[in-house]
Amino acid sequence: MASIALKTFVGLRRQSSSEKPHFTTQVKPITVHRKFRVNAGKYSPKVSGRNLRVAVIGGGPAGGAAAETLAQGGIETFLIERKLDNCKPCGGAIPLCMVGEFDLPLDIIDRRVTKMKMISPSNVAVDIGGTLKPHEYIGMVRREVLDDYLRNRAKENGANILNGLFLKMDHPKDKNSPYVLYYTGYDEKTGGVGVKKTLEVDAVIGADGANSRVAKSINAGDYDYAIAFQERIRIPDDKMAYYENLAEMYVGDDVSPDFYGWVFPKCDHVAVGTGTVTHKGDIKKFQLATRKRANDKILGGKIIRVEAHPIPEHPRPRRLSGRIALVGDAAGYVTKCSGEGIYFAAKSGRMCAEAIVEGSENGKRMVDESDLRKYLEKWDKAYWPTYKVLDVLQKVFYRSNPAREAFVEMCADEYVQKMTFDSYLYKTVAPGNPLQDLKLAVTTIGSLVRANALRREMEKLNV
Repeated sequence: MASIALKTFVGLRRQSSSEKPHFTTQVKPITVHRKFRVNAGKYSPKVSGRNLRVAVIGGGPAGGAAAETLAQGGIETFLIERKLDNCKPCGGAIPLCMVGEFDLPLDIIDRRVTKMKMISPSNVAVDIGGTLKPHEYIGMVRREVLDDYLRNRAKENGANILNGLFLKMDHPKDKNSPYVLYYTGYDEKTGGVGVKKTLEVDAVIGADGANSRVAKSINAGDYDYAIAFQERIRIPDDKMAYYENLAEMYVGDDVSPDFYGWVFPKCDHVAVGTGTVTHKGDIKKFQLATRKRANDKILGGKIIRVEAHPIPEHPRPRRLSGRIALVGDAAGYVTKCSGEGIYFAAKSGRMCAEAIVEGSENGKRMVDESDLRKYLEKWDKAYWPTYKVLDVLQKVFYRSNPAREAFVEMCADEYVQKMTFDSYLYKTVAPGNPLQDLKLAVTTIGSLVRANALRREMEKLNV
């Protein structure tokens, strides 16, 4: 039960130059040099007259992290992204470990959430965050800011950033021939019309999101997906002060039959949204209910942006084919129950790129499917259990309002909060206390028994 809570969603004010950071990670300059141990395959042919050439399709956290790592490792790197000012609908939560692992500067973190409210179907609110240490928090970012930063850092390290729309690719007829990519390139001269272009590369990383064209090109298979709907709302200053370091999550059939509603603080506004897998056609009804639940706290606000986007619910059946690998949302790396995806996107992009750098001996040799498969093996070993646990939690606690009441009740437990935050913030399974684990199991069973009893009574009333 180390991951019992949902994604801990976030917020904080921008740090001024006079403030000291709350965490111990040192912020490093934009150009970061990482070294990798490389062990090229014994029979891997050398690339003649140039370095290995890799295309990264998509410029979100997965694509930006992959492109940076490839460029640092001696790979000739091309990142293709159509919307360089993209504002993807996203809660924007990042764990504390990501700030350190990816050398993120404080000025791209809008807010640091140290408190959360979990609000049940009957509007019982449970405060969460009391177990956090003074230096611990959950970072809140805007995707347009984070994505741009990671792409620029990749460029600083030598990656070629292409403003273009990937269309399709021709697959090679043998193991050493190039992939031919077709894309529409945009610049100041072409404007919105664009120019058809081609690019030959030795390998491809698909980081192009839930509707990935790269995934379609390798017949990666379909998956269930949720629709996330979000409104950015600018609220009065006195109400914004309430959300300074606080995020809210609402559960109940009214806001979503299988997900949750949220209010997340951004730099100068809040993001109010919800999502669903099973009732996509009712998403606007659920959004209206979420606003209604939060009404008193966002009253007087003005909607400044409306966003919607698909979110994958599980990894794709196929994530690798030849010298093509999928990462981030394109691979389906979004956790159930919480909907967390930013950290896993960036991490998978970096891990995939590291496998290519290692397999190619820093760009000097050709890679093959076995080199990229090392990334999948490493990824699955590290994170597959997390996905399975959260899948179970969603099925158990999101199935009815009584079960959601039980879930919120459990979130009031200090031990549950500590284990959840420790696991989320550092992306490791926090070691538990056997006696506390036993008590937690008893508490969980008791909560579910009460939930089932309540459900039966409600069914009688509805007969």
